[in-house]
Amino acid sequence: MSEMPLEHVHIEPETPSDGAAPAVFVLHGRGANEQDLLPIAKELPDELHIVSFRAPDRLQGGYTWYDLDLSAGGLHQSQPDAADFDRSLGLVDESVKAAVDAYDLDSDRLGLLGFSQGAITSMSLLLEAPSEYQWVVGLHGYLPASHHEIEPEGIVDKPVFIAAGNADEIIPAARSEAAAERFKELGATVTYNVYDAPHGVSPPELEDLVAFVENQL
Repeated sequence: MSEMPLEHVHIEPETPSDGAAPAVFVLHGRGANEQDLLPIAKELPDELHIVSFRAPDRLQGGYTWYDLDLSAGGLHQSQPDAADFDRSLGLVDESVKAAVDAYDLDSDRLGLLGFSQGAITSMSLLLEAPSEYQWVVGLHGYLPASHHEIEPEGIVDKPVFIAAGNADEIIPAARSEAAAERFKELGATVTYNVYDAPHGVSPPELEDLVAFVENQL
């Protein structure tokens, strides 16, 4: 069994499967932890294994995937610190592979669900390795400059759900919309919605993302 670099929570389906089962890998936002998105993940279909990762670096009372590069002019134009971001992408990739082995997951039926920094990381992971993930949910995130021009093979028709909030003061909806447009340009099957919400997941948003995941299964 491969060692898993990231601390995590694993929740098995209530009804065990006869063989390898699908899974969702959950990536929390800046300053949170691996418990933060579990209430959302638990609303997803029971057949999914839930593997919620903790970001590698401490930040106040929680954890962060990377430091912010604010050189472009503040939070609304922030980008991931390049070295931190590359390290986290590698750690998630290693941890996903280890979890597939450890928990008997179906490697052809893996999804990513991320919020904020976790959404940025999840969408970038999909662009780096489209063949490794069946679908992605990116909530209140954006595509960083380092990944906006990537043109990977295998992204055509890949299901992508992107959500934004019209009152989000952390990641403006325009940045999420730009990510959705880029995925559309690459040929992915994109669902993009803007909700009457700040930097958080509203009930209608939760309802729509659950329906999206159900359709992938």
